[in-house]
Amino acid sequence: MNPPAVDLEALRRLPVAERLLLVEDLWDSIATDTPAADIPMTPELIAELDRRVEDLKSGRERAIPWEEVRESILKDKLHGP
Repeated sequence: MNPPAVDLEALRRLPVAERLLLVEDLWDSIATDTPAADIPMTPELIAELDRRVEDLKSGRERAIPWEEVRESILKDKLHGP
C-alpha cells in the first residue's frame, strides 16, 4: 500500500471549521467528477430518497438551503450552541 499523498495527521490538527471546508470541497469534487450511474445505491437508500422527496412535495417537510445549514454548523463549531 502506498503512503497517502497528503499528511493526514496535519489535516487532523486543523481547526474543525477548516476540516469541514476541506470535506465540503472533497465531497463537491466527488459529486462533480462522478457520473450518477457510478454511485452505488441500495434499494433501502432509493426508498429513503423517494420518501424524502414525497415529504417535500407534500409539504410535510421543508428544504433548508445548504448555505443556512453550513452557516449553522460552522457557527456552532466555532462559537458553541
